[in-house]
Amino acid sequence: MITFDQVTVDYDDTAEPALRDVDFTVEEGELCLVIGHTGVGKSTLLGTVNGHVPHFTGGTLYGRVTVDGRDTAHHPPRELADVVGVVGQDPIDGFVTDTVEEELAYAMEQLAIPAATMRKRVEETLDLLSLADLRHRALYELSGGQQQRVAIGSVLAAHPRVLVLDEPTSALDPTAAEEVLAAVTRLVHDLGVTVLMAEHRLERVVQYADRVIHLPGDGRARIGPPADILRTSVIAPPIVELGRAAGWSPLPLSIRDARRAALTLRSRLAAHPPAPVRSAPDRDRQRLLTARGVTVSYQDTPAVREADLDLRAGEVTALMGRNGSGKSSLLWALQGSGPRRAGTVKVTGGRDGTGSAPSATRGADPHSLPAAQARRLVGLVPQTPADLLYLESVKQELDQADTDSGTALRARAVLDRLAPGIDDTTHPRDLSEGQKLALVLAIQLSAAPPVILLDEPTRGLDYRAKAALIGIVDSLATEGHAVVISTHDVEFAALAADRVVVMAEGDIVASGPTTEVIVSSPVFAPQTAKILAPLPFLTVSQVTAALAAEVEEGRHR
Repeated sequence: MITFDQVTVDYDDTAEPALRDVDFTVEEGELCLVIGHTGVGKSTLLGTVNGHVPHFTGGTLYGRVTVDGRDTAHHPPRELADVVGVVGQDPIDGFVTDTVEEELAYAMEQLAIPAATMRKRVEETLDLLSLADLRHRALYELSGGQQQRVAIGSVLAAHPRVLVLDEPTSALDPTAAEEVLAAVTRLVHDLGVTVLMAEHRLERVVQYADRVIHLPGDGRARIGPPADILRTSVIAPPIVELGRAAGWSPLPLSIRDARRAALTLRSRLAAHPPAPVRSAPDRDRQRLLTARGVTVSYQDTPAVREADLDLRAGEVTALMGRNGSGKSSLLWALQGSGPRRAGTVKVTGGRDGTGSAPSATRGADPHSLPAAQARRLVGLVPQTPADLLYLESVKQELDQADTDSGTALRARAVLDRLAPGIDDTTHPRDLSEGQKLALVLAIQLSAAPPVILLDEPTRGLDYRAKAALIGIVDSLATEGHAVVISTHDVEFAALAADRVVVMAEGDIVASGPTTEVIVSSPVFAPQTAKILAPLPFLTVSQVTAALAAEVEEGRHR
């Protein structure tokens, strides 16, 4: 169905080819997973399948890419639209209509599909992706995860033979991600659709893959069965890392298989309780933000209902919950820019760039202050950090942040600490997702706010970038900031958060230490916790430390 024949893609402004001598075939009804660090050529590889590369991106394509017998070098995307459906990283960039139902029908209208068939397929897609209740909603009103499902649905409705998905679950909560992947799997198994998927959250998708295409970073590609590729890959989900640590062969790729393999491991670990992932924060630390009865509504539809929240210095809180549960609405209400129908928010600590709290802002509500003053109390990085970038270079963005912040802290110094090596002349839109996040975070931190809110910061980040983000969050907590991270990434929350707050339908339904909240949840538990339950292990590093302690005890006997 898809054939790469000695494909090399070379861009004029790069020293090395993005792809080099890539050669493989994807058969009809096969699901292939493309993995690799950010910037190694995954999007380039996907873009060659529908002709986006090189027809729109520029550069030179050597070799031959054929899809259902059509050479993509001689067929631009419009001539492949009936065969290849593509869902990009940012769904809102691809929307062309106003409502969910219209968006699902749009692609079929362009392909001149009969109206009766269109209506039937729209209904099927609404049910397939649990979008029926949203059919008349405006696209801009949807949460990020809901928008992602609509984007996938708009492609599925046209029934393409090849489906190209670039991080399809990046904005979805665990349950919604499982629903989408189950739907994609049904298309593969029942209808013979060929799927090429790039995804950073391998823990969600690797069990569904027939083969893995690994791009190690030199432009070449390694292709093989998932267990074979992941055994030596530098990129691996927790389930594979646990299998490596335990010496399991073959490597399990599903929780079910891993639990079967873990019978002996659980008995060994029972005598070695896990060390804490993070040191417990001092509950006597200063309370930086107090929210009581916060209520947010949109056109009489409640998004947040009477939420109470305390944020303390040096504490990292993960805000979790399904898509549309009110997480983003709560963050914007805390920051002061978002609507708030009722309730109070008080920030009891503020900074003037020297670490002291100005009396004018101590105990203030950010909602009642001018934007510049509110930013010095609570900084927020939105789901799409690029929304806050509007100038022509990194230097201009940093200089503007220094002008707006009114503090002695320089944004350039903050950026160099978060992501060193970013050139001043680079256009912000040309940065990687991780670099954009670091730039926006530096801009917000230049105002020295005591409270930092991050809305889905791991979206688009690989495991290496997430580890760097955890280091940044740890530094912020050490410096005395209160940090809140809204996330669907349970593995990240297990590593980064001291406390977890769970929301559902606008209500806070759970709040407590990370171990207590996520281990007891079948939805939000990380892979290691599911495999080793009922033992309270959250991460592979806890397991390796316990096994090392067991070996050390054996030496002293």
